Amino acid sequence: MAQKIANETFRSVFKSIDKDVLRWFPGHMAKGLKQMQHKLRMVDCIIEVHDARIPLSGRNGDFKYTISGVKPHILVLNKVDLIKQEYKPKIIDRLKSEFQHIIFTNCKDHSCKGVKKVFPLAQELISSSNRYNRKDEEDFNLMIIGVPNVGKSSLVNALRARHLGKGKASPVGASAGITRSVLHKIKMSEDPKFYMLDTPGILTPNINDIETGLKLALCSTIQDHLVNETIIADYLLFWLNSNSHFKYVKYFKMDKPSDNILDVLAHICKEYKKILRVRNQLNEYVYRPHLEAGALIMLKSFRDGSLGKYMLDENLL
Repeated sequence: MAQKIANETFRSVFKSIDKDVLRWFPGHMAKGLKQMQHKLRMVDCIIEVHDARIPLSGRNGDFKYTISGVKPHILVLNKVDLIKQEYKPKIIDRLKSEFQHIIFTNCKDHSCKGVKKVFPLAQELISSSNRYNRKDEEDFNLMIIGVPNVGKSSLVNALRARHLGKGKASPVGASAGITRSVLHKIKMSEDPKFYMLDTPGILTPNINDIETGLKLALCSTIQDHLVNETIIADYLLFWLNSNSHFKYVKYFKMDKPSDNILDVLAHICKEYKKILRVRNQLNEYVYRPHLEAGALIMLKSFRDGSLGKYMLDENLL
């Protein structure tokens, strides 16, 4: 019944928004890109980290030009715990022509099998590669790259804890842009001596496709306020309905699916008691739903998996 309602009455296209909203390339990213290029001569292996929920639309296509393709390269798709496992072979099949080595990880879980594979695979690839100007060096350097907030620093910390037995070396946060510059060497292993270079998230300067930009925003690779929390929540609602994912109805205790984001957010505000006390034109206090707070609740429920395990690029596989 829910799918029938959605098919008959819901939007088939998401309304366009100003592309300027989705342009986010702060100065620290431009600086970080130059630092990455400068430090490539010191690197033996590239580890490219991305969000498994957007394995195609969420990657920076310019990386292949930046890193020249001359270094051993591992693609790590993090946050795999937030997608259905059935998508993993489909993602590998879609990316196998571009990447020979793909590992799925949940870097918050230090016992993750994927995390355990990263270091041994890097060692294997480096040992079978021509290290060029680093062939006489006794230590080994890895560079971690990726768009913002996909788990690069979390991977650094997980590997450091696993192979060196030490705590956090890189800051970790829930919003985009936590790492501001290429850090100095971070020791990962004593024997053999392995070091890592963490980098800031580098996002493509111009996102030409609106839906791609909204997927990036939905997965927190663009800071919420730069797009607007209500717009991101509206895109989430549109995507869920378009793909017949109606778990949100039960989760938010709604009577039926809805295509109206204001109605959904007002309902969430009522359920979570997110109410604003404001003055009206008559200078009287009235109570209104705190729609921004409702949008943040909706986004959090998607981002932490409470609304279900979804892969936003499923139509691209």
